Amino acid sequence: MPAPELDRLIQTLARLPGLGPRSARRAVLQMIAKRQTLMEPLIAALASVSQTLTECRICGNIDTADPCAQCADPRRDASLLCVVEGVADLWALDRSSLFGGRYHVLGGRLSALDGVRPEDLRIEGLLARVACGDVREVILALNATLEGQTTAHYLAEQLAAYPVKVTQLAHGMPVGGELDYLDEGTLAQALKARRPLA
Repeated sequence: MPAPELDRLIQTLARLPGLGPRSARRAVLQMIAKRQTLMEPLIAALASVSQTLTECRICGNIDTADPCAQCADPRRDASLLCVVEGVADLWALDRSSLFGGRYHVLGGRLSALDGVRPEDLRIEGLLARVACGDVREVILALNATLEGQTTAHYLAEQLAAYPVKVTQLAHGMPVGGELDYLDEGTLAQALKARRPLA
């Protein structure tokens, strides 16, 4: 049995997504074996982030500066606003380097089962940003789940009062996907979103 302090570290790491008790135990043993190169830099990085972490008051991104790097970047197109459910979605889109506009993090999605209502999300902040008049297109980059689509429809209704174009990410067949392996929902979306070939 490990010492209580080590056991507490293992239990804490095991609560992280993708890590169970075994993986956490291996990670702790690796950090102990490489204390100078792994454990001490990890402790310093965690302490630094813990002290400087903040939520961007403009878009809701998590960063060490307010406004965040995306909102402060003058090269980004302020007329394009991409709405995402969470910070992980923002980071995934930004990692692709395909979108040069700005973001807005809702902080979740509408869900009657989980009790998430419009007032629980950052919808008022989104509408305030659009009301300023600088935004010409709002891209709803929400997950293709029932809750994500419900949220997209709700946002589209709210945004209808403003002179902005509201678009949604395409849904359907993934590149390299085979029809036999796709679920009915994905196939239905692919059929609805079909376009001319030429």
